[in-house]
Amino acid sequence: MASESNQGAGVRAARWLCLAASALLAWSMTANAADPPPIRLAMIEGMSGPFANAGAMVERNLRFGVERVNAKGGVQLADGAHPLQLVVLDGKGSSEASLVQLRAAIDEKIGFVMQGNSSAVAAALVAAIDRQNAREPDRRVLFLNYSADDPALTNDACSFWHFRFDAHAGVRMDALADALKDDRAVRKVYLLNQDYSFGHDVSREALRALRERRPDIGIAGDEFHPIGRVKDFAPYIAKIRASGADAVITGNWGNDLTLLVKAAREQGLDTKFYTFYGNSLGAPAALGDAGVKRVIAVADWHPNAGGAASDAYYRAFRARYPAPADDYLVARMPLMVEMLAAAMTRAGSADPLAVARALEGMKFDGEGFHPSTMRADDHQLIQPLYVMEMDKAGTPGVKFDNEGSGYGFRTLLAVPADKTVQPTTCKMTRPPR
Repeated sequence: MASESNQGAGVRAARWLCLAASALLAWSMTANAADPPPIRLAMIEGMSGPFANAGAMVERNLRFGVERVNAKGGVQLADGAHPLQLVVLDGKGSSEASLVQLRAAIDEKIGFVMQGNSSAVAAALVAAIDRQNAREPDRRVLFLNYSADDPALTNDACSFWHFRFDAHAGVRMDALADALKDDRAVRKVYLLNQDYSFGHDVSREALRALRERRPDIGIAGDEFHPIGRVKDFAPYIAKIRASGADAVITGNWGNDLTLLVKAAREQGLDTKFYTFYGNSLGAPAALGDAGVKRVIAVADWHPNAGGAASDAYYRAFRARYPAPADDYLVARMPLMVEMLAAAMTRAGSADPLAVARALEGMKFDGEGFHPSTMRADDHQLIQPLYVMEMDKAGTPGVKFDNEGSGYGFRTLLAVPADKTVQPTTCKMTRPPR
């Protein structure tokens, strides 16, 4: 990408800052002065651009969590019950724009920032928040990460001010590889991933996990494509076909996943897809019958995970968002909001430092169907994982479909929380008490 002049970049940054400040002011004016003020949570996400659909999905999930907390009375502090308020800021999927929105949130004294759809953006936010909290301890910020899966964020690059509520790429890949190791029909795999930090993490972790579990599998290709810029994946499908691969491993998400699987269907590619997100954002509908028993995904939860509490939570989400296109509950996102509210109530404070200390080591029952623990050593949530395969709704184990597609997923492998634990290299610096 061509370099920009400092003056041009400064003008754009000032424009973003003005827009963000205006949005935040509009939110702040809605509060009733007679009631305890809301505790504002800033969501910084790509709400425009190639991954706007993923940003909209996140907003629905976080708003569902906020509404559930508020319906139960909000956060109980010494001065009364405070509702939560979600403030949505468009980070445009870029680190530069997201940092401008972070500055706007800090200027509005919002102490809690949530982001996840890009490990590169998450790393930039963590570094900026570390500097902010050291420089202005009376305006600290806590960062809640629901999807940025770069293992470094809870290893060598860990921060006291960062908490991750998703399993990182290494943990997810181990679960996928545990399912793949028993698939003896797979002899060669093709790795295809987005060309940024997370995509490279997926490739690296796939090579490691395959060496450990299936050293007999050959690597037919290990390729990266520009993130968010490929409109036609047919050339990549042609390479996969020519390689003779029996399976594709990909961490693609958003439109990069949907367009990839659409091209695979159109080209009649007869391989399995082992994915991080193949159960989401239009992928099942794009594949149709071609994906039955051929698309494998891994997640912390899915609608057919089973149990009355799980079913009730999913049905509540569907009642809130009845449109088929909105049918993508990512349980860790609203549960993250509910766990945050529980930590505030436990701390008796909405001060980011007090809440961070309450979150460390906290156990949360996940509404009775998703027990988890926030590991204090590195602020990585330890939770169950599910490996699942696509099939037609109504077949055994597939009670619910995805996004009105007529296709859903059944559990192939349920990994208990304690079996997902990996060591950490985090050496965290904590604020003095």
